[in-house]
Amino acid sequence: MEDNKLISLLKQSNKDAFTTLYKNYWRQVYNFSRLYLTTKEAAEEVVQEVFIKVWESRDFIREEDNFKGLLFIITRNMIFNQHRKSVNEDFYKMTVLTAMEASYDIEEEIEAKSLGEYIDMLIAELPPRRQIIFNLSRKENKTYKEIAELLDISEKTVENQIREALKYLRQNITLLSLFL
Repeated sequence: MEDNKLISLLKQSNKDAFTTLYKNYWRQVYNFSRLYLTTKEAAEEVVQEVFIKVWESRDFIREEDNFKGLLFIITRNMIFNQHRKSVNEDFYKMTVLTAMEASYDIEEEIEAKSLGEYIDMLIAELPPRRQIIFNLSRKENKTYKEIAELLDISEKTVENQIREALKYLRQNITLLSLFL
């Protein structure tokens, strides 16, 4: 059965249509997730979240839309959310460790600053354009599309700049954790 027919049935809350779409696309979503996530479990979680999102937003999906493209947009957003969650958890862990152990100068420095100040310091070290894009995304909660239109750049450029910013933050967390 064609995707547009399945989507039409999905919009009517047809569970069989949903199951068929899941069976047709779960592996592609999983494989795409594995490109960016380090664990099988994290990729499996993203697959589940993506299809939950499809079910929850089924009323808004249009039959003429590219369903595969929609899936990958949702997947990309879920992956970014996973990375954001991971970055936040790492910062939290570092803050707790810093508070518990005061034997290194760097730990005293981190203790003296709030977590927000430390994150802002790392963000301030980003190249100016990347910093602007990251702040628009994370502090002003603008979508990639809104940022692209505002800065007259492509959404792909926005995505790449956010990915590089997150990569930089993760690297600094890793480097810092070596000193803790």
